[in-house]
Amino acid sequence: MQNTASITKSSASNMPRKVLFIVNPNAGKKISEQIIGLIRKEFPQNMYYQIVVWKDKNHFDEITELLKTQGYTDAVAVGGDGTVNQVAKSIVNTGITLGILPVGSGNGLARTLGISMNLQEAVQQVVKGQTTSMDAGEVNGRFFFCTSGVGFDAHIGQLFATSKKRGLQSYVKITLSRLLAYRAEEYTLFINGEEIQRKAFLITVANAGQYGNDFYIAPEAKVNDGKFHVAILKPFSILSVWSILLHILRKKAHHSNYIETFVTDQLVVRRKQDGAIHYDGEPANETEQLQYSLVANCLKAITGPSFQS
Repeated sequence: MQNTASITKSSASNMPRKVLFIVNPNAGKKISEQIIGLIRKEFPQNMYYQIVVWKDKNHFDEITELLKTQGYTDAVAVGGDGTVNQVAKSIVNTGITLGILPVGSGNGLARTLGISMNLQEAVQQVVKGQTTSMDAGEVNGRFFFCTSGVGFDAHIGQLFATSKKRGLQSYVKITLSRLLAYRAEEYTLFINGEEIQRKAFLITVANAGQYGNDFYIAPEAKVNDGKFHVAILKPFSILSVWSILLHILRKKAHHSNYIETFVTDQLVVRRKQDGAIHYDGEPANETEQLQYSLVANCLKAITGPSFQS
């Protein structure tokens, strides 16, 4: 790959691990430069590494080629949930290990894997290289690693993607502004051999328990249990909002009277028309029928000491 990325090499190339840090510069030039400086400072010189700055989605094809042809053992996503998704899906079933330096708003998979939100500590966790094998989800041919879903959260994801302001505060502001205006929709689900009809505010298919920011919609979900936990949030009144939020924040969403949970490794969600969907928080439009399948044991990921398998 010639002159298409900013690349930094360590001095040693004879170590068994070969690490590629993939930086999303959307966090801002200053922040990106600080993170690159931190990696250079903290990463040991006796371990081979490179740093590549991801310019855009077209450029990522070159990065994927670099990963798969140059013998890399680790691909470290430096960014938010969208960057993690992009890196992770490019190395599914390759044997390359996923690492994360979390620089996003939610950092759902990083938090699930016990990765520190302190970047210096996160770099050291990459160096240590403690790993777990994890599952992934696939919906209509697209991978996700934490959650995917339709309804209110997908709607908010679309609005947040077009917002000029990023961060948790902006996300909360958009959510609150649309909470009372959004209307539940009718869905048909084919799950565990049954066809069920539900009117739902949202449906979340969870490979991991949280959206991000430790906001647990399916707290019993594990990234390596071979199952989805499907959370259906029923229509609710304004008086019920606080109760629902408390259940979610306390990791007890599955005990809420307004949240119904199913466990499965595949399902179909059918709605009346095509519309919004999200993959690890990244919004898109999809058809009226969504085919979800779990891909078991397909990715190795670096974990922190607080990770619970």
